[in-house]
Amino acid sequence: MAPGNTLAPRLMDRCQGTDIRRYGFDLPARAECVAAARRLTRDQLTRWGVDDDACDTAVLVVSELFTNALLHTASEHIVCELRDSDGRLRVAVKDQGLRPTGPQLRQAAEEEHGRGLQLVDAMSSFWGTRDAEDGPGRVVWAELPC
Repeated sequence: MAPGNTLAPRLMDRCQGTDIRRYGFDLPARAECVAAARRLTRDQLTRWGVDDDACDTAVLVVSELFTNALLHTASEHIVCELRDSDGRLRVAVKDQGLRPTGPQLRQAAEEEHGRGLQLVDAMSSFWGTRDAEDGPGRVVWAELPC
């Protein structure tokens, strides 16, 4: 498998033999951990020298994807990965939940909830979802310019 294709906690900063920087973290699926996910994301991107606008966008995307995994799955923990390669920042969030379908982009008008993926869609170049390769769950990812 190519470097940077899997989600794993505590990843190294630079994959050997590549210009890909990766960082991952695993947090309990609890509401108070959303703030920790935002903080870990901001801290790592700051260490990498990612500009403030791209950092703010990535923090928002991580927050939305982590929150969706928390609210819509039966996960005990959630894994997040940041990957920086060739001026693109990829954010991925893996849950353990079992759902028959993946995340759905809603056309929420005046609803209070349900706009998280609309934000992700608007702020990312691309985003998508796939089944987890190592058991039940799903990976939702978004690619951001940086």
